[in-house]
Amino acid sequence: MLVSAKEMLDKAKAGHYAVGQFNINNLEWTKAILLTAQELNSPVILGVSEGAGKYMTGFGTVAAMVKAMDEELGITVPVALHLDHGTYEGCYKCIKAGFTSIMFDGSHYPFEENLAKSTELVNVAHGLGLSIECEVGSIGGEEDGVVGMGECADPNECKTIADLGVDMLAAGIGNIHGKYPENWQGLSFETLDAIQQKTGAMPLVLHGGTGIPADMIKKAIELGVSKINVNTECQLSFADATRKYIEAGKDLEGKGFDPRKLLAPGTDAIKATVKEKMELFGSVGKA
Repeated sequence: MLVSAKEMLDKAKAGHYAVGQFNINNLEWTKAILLTAQELNSPVILGVSEGAGKYMTGFGTVAAMVKAMDEELGITVPVALHLDHGTYEGCYKCIKAGFTSIMFDGSHYPFEENLAKSTELVNVAHGLGLSIECEVGSIGGEEDGVVGMGECADPNECKTIADLGVDMLAAGIGNIHGKYPENWQGLSFETLDAIQQKTGAMPLVLHGGTGIPADMIKKAIELGVSKINVNTECQLSFADATRKYIEAGKDLEGKGFDPRKLLAPGTDAIKATVKEKMELFGSVGKA
């Protein structure tokens, strides 16, 4: 049964570990992540971006697949189905589709508008028993070949959003999506510490978990990060294993072209990446 992310993140915050949000892109991704979470007895959050939701033909399809797979595989660990970087409209679509958790990313709006929309969505989500994540300070990333530095959130703005009763807060601390450039400055632990002091028991979220050194991840968890998002790393693992399979000519041997065989090495690579991250985040055995 799918659950909201609130209880698992409150437990993570109190226990000084983090729950991984692993974004899903198709059936193989979903199956690999669920099986690994079950094997390691770890809570898990399945993230769905609006782009991935559209690719999988819609949020209703995604929710139906995840719920059915959770049941068919006999998954007993807590699983949340979460909208990642949702628009205002996207949040309502996912609520209607049966997601158990949403993220409203209003960081690109003027702060007052972010606050107003966040307030509305917190009330709607909580009225339905869903968890909600909001964002202050945009997360950087690559666009048209230009890598932007993630901006650092204002701790006072973080407190204002946290005081709405959001279940988790994504705050920019110099983190970015995708691969990190060689000249990346690293995470701003000074900003993270200031946000933690203002927001108290609020679980904090670290986006762009791919490529952040393990020591920085551990320090971030010590400073209140309870949810870490991973997407690019699983994609890279999947692509690398698939490339090796094809370059070795395995798809030309027997029925190696069968998608079940063709996608198997990549699926196993996702499992290995998820396992590595869950061990690093400290969530193994915490379900």
